[in-house]
Amino acid sequence: MKEYDLIVIGTGSGMNYIYPMMDANPELKVAVIDKDEPGGICLTRGCIPSKMLLYPAELVRDIQKAYSFGIHATIKTIDFKAVMERMRSSISRDIEGVKQGYSYNPRIDFYTGSAEFMAPYTLKIGEETITAKMIFLSIGSKPAIPPVRGLDETGYLTSDTVLELEELPESLAIIGGGYIAAEYGHFFSAMGSKVTVLGRNPFFLPNEEPEISTLAKRMMSDYIDILTNYEVLEVTSSDEGKKVIAKNRETDEVTEIVASEILVATGRSPNTDILKPEKAGIETDSRGWIKVNEHLETSSKNVWAFGDATGKYLFKHVANHESTVVYYNSVLGKKAKVDYHAVPHAVFSFPEIAGVGMSEAQAIKKYGEQDIVICFYRFDETAKGVAMSLQDEFVKIILETATQKILGAHIIGPHASVLIHEIIPVLYTADQSADPIMHAMDIHPSLSEVIKRAFYSRMHVSEYH
Repeated sequence: MKEYDLIVIGTGSGMNYIYPMMDANPELKVAVIDKDEPGGICLTRGCIPSKMLLYPAELVRDIQKAYSFGIHATIKTIDFKAVMERMRSSISRDIEGVKQGYSYNPRIDFYTGSAEFMAPYTLKIGEETITAKMIFLSIGSKPAIPPVRGLDETGYLTSDTVLELEELPESLAIIGGGYIAAEYGHFFSAMGSKVTVLGRNPFFLPNEEPEISTLAKRMMSDYIDILTNYEVLEVTSSDEGKKVIAKNRETDEVTEIVASEILVATGRSPNTDILKPEKAGIETDSRGWIKVNEHLETSSKNVWAFGDATGKYLFKHVANHESTVVYYNSVLGKKAKVDYHAVPHAVFSFPEIAGVGMSEAQAIKKYGEQDIVICFYRFDETAKGVAMSLQDEFVKIILETATQKILGAHIIGPHASVLIHEIIPVLYTADQSADPIMHAMDIHPSLSEVIKRAFYSRMHVSEYH
C-alpha cells in the first residue's frame, strides 16, 4: 500500500492550492485521482466548452437582428463541424497542459480511474491501494437521468456526450427546463436545429424570479418551442425519429414530439455511488451528496469535501471559494466558514440572465413583506437601451427598507452576466449598502445606467405586483 500526505480526488478546484502547499512543504507527497480527463468538469465538459459553443450562437442571433437596424445581412452557411472542432481542439490543448503539469512533478502521482474507499483514509484505484491522513473530495457530479420508460433503449445525449457530436441534429427534443436546456436550446436552434424543450416545472427556468422565467419563455419562444408543466412518460423509436410522449400535468393532455435526437437536461446527481464513502465513515444525505459542516469537513476528520460533491451550489466559482476555505482550514489550521450569502449565477441564453443573493420570496420569508422594497427598471428606458432597440428586458433589485441593504439582484437582458458585477462586490461589503452604486457616476449613455436607475425606481411589494 502506498502512503501519501494528501490524496485529492478530482482535478478541478481540488487542485487550486496543491502547488502552493508543495512549495511550502518540500516533503509533501500527493496522489491525484480522476476517472475522467484531468481539469475538472468546468474545463472538460461544462462551463468552458459550452460557452465556446454559445458565443457563435450569440453571433448568429446578432446577425439575425441586424435587419432591424437597417443592416441586411444573411448567413450563407454555418459549419457545425468547425464550430465543434474549435471547441474540442481548444479544450484538448488545455487538458494536455494539465496532464503535462502532473507528469513533470515528481511529487505528484496521477492515477487515472475510479476511486473507491476500502476503509477510512484508504482508497483503491484499479489494482492499487493507497492511503493518506488528509483527503480532498472534489469528486464532481454527473448528469441526472430520469426513469423514463424506453429512454435507455432509444438512446439520448447528455451535457457530457453532446460535446462529441459531429453532425447537427435536424431536430432536438430537450427533456428538462433549466439552465442547461436554455443554453443548449439557444445553441442548437442558432445552428439550425428545430428545438423543443419539455420542462416538468410550470415555469421555464424555475430557479429564476417568476417574472424573469415568464419573459425568458416568451422571448426564447421566438426560436424554441417551449412546453412547461409536462411530464415525459415514454420515449420510443419510430421511422420518423425518436418520439417523446409527454403529458400536461395540469390538463392531462398528451402530446408527442418527434426529433432526430434527445438531450436529457434534468440536472446533476452525485458520484458517491462510485466512491463508496460509507466504507470510510463519511456521511451522505438521502440523495447521496456528501455532508459537510460549515468548515467543509466531512464526518471523517481531515477529510474535506467541496464543489459539486456536496450538492449545494454546482458552480465553478463556488467550488473555487470553497477550495480556499478548505485550504485555510486543513493546511493553515484556521476555522474559516463557507459563505453562501451572495452566490452569483448566469444563464448564457438569449436573452442572457444573471442573479445574485436572495430572491424576492426568500427576502419576504426572512425580512417580511413590509420591510423590503423592489427596485425595477427596464433597459428600454435608458438611452443605450433605445439605441439597441431593446424591449422588455429589465433589472430587479431587492432592498431592505430601513438600511438600504441590497439583498438580491436579478437581470434579464444583454450582458446580464457583466452588469451583475456592478452589484456583486457591494454584497461583499460590511453593510451591503446601495449608496456607492447610487452616488457613483455612470458613463452616459451605457447599459450600466439601468442598474443605477433601478435603485431610484422603488416600490413596495404590493405595488410591484
